[in-house]
Amino acid sequence: MSRTIKVLLAEDQSMVREALAALLGLEEDIEVVAQVARGDEVLRAARAHPVDVALLDIEMPGATGIEAAARLHAELPAVKLVILTTFGRPGHLRSAMESGADAFLVKDAPAAQLAEAIRKVLTGERVIDPTLAAAALAEGANPLTDREREVLRAAADGSTNAELATTLHLSQGTVRNYLSTAIQKLAVRNRAEAVRVAREKGWL
Repeated sequence: MSRTIKVLLAEDQSMVREALAALLGLEEDIEVVAQVARGDEVLRAARAHPVDVALLDIEMPGATGIEAAARLHAELPAVKLVILTTFGRPGHLRSAMESGADAFLVKDAPAAQLAEAIRKVLTGERVIDPTLAAAALAEGANPLTDREREVLRAAADGSTNAELATTLHLSQGTVRNYLSTAIQKLAVRNRAEAVRVAREKGWL
């Protein structure tokens, strides 16, 4: 490729971020032009430093990589989105694709594979880790509705139904119904298990 591919790198762990930047910097046609450590800094950085590809970690403070991807896709649709994750969770893959991601890779993939994925998404290809793709197909779709996920996320800190009702502007009965339905769908015994299972599958 004749022109240099400008990359935005979003990763909250400084050592990982610097290592990725160094590895990508060894590629003749790739330049990391911006680095951020928070998901809520991604859009501002992409506006300040025109980029071709945004490389986004999932687990970041401020906003997840998937949330950041959705914002970028809405505001700067020309920017290609590559999601990187430590956790190979099928639900994350589905969420990433729904947010507009062009590629989804695990962090332990070889640097050459990551560089090649960056090149491929610029040509319009979609790049997905094959193991994750197979797991996502086997897992099936997320059975939880947006509201059920919202209530489960809010319940993760141990809040009571009354506290959840106040926080979410719902009645206690409605909160109880959402939690009960989520528990049934996930085939678990209580809300704590529901939160754990939903997180493990990447559905929260």
